[in-house]
Amino acid sequence: MMFPFARNVLRSLEIRSFQQMMARQSHQKHPPDFHDKYGDTILASGATFCFVAWVFVITQTGLEWNLSPVGRVTPKEWREK
Repeated sequence: MMFPFARNVLRSLEIRSFQQMMARQSHQKHPPDFHDKYGDTILASGATFCFVAWVFVITQTGLEWNLSPVGRVTPKEWREK
């Protein structure tokens, strides 16, 4: 059971769905801003940069990626003392 105060607070909040907000915004005309003009280009260039950087790191730096040593490491002979 909810407390009356919490119930009144929840009732007073206007909760709109994403579709309602987008429908309301689509009726307003506004001039394109920086994000409208260049947002997709910046996103694509950033994704391309990250992809190229990872390709370089994976292929050119010679890092060992903690691959499984199975088949490459042989145990030493055990000696009793």
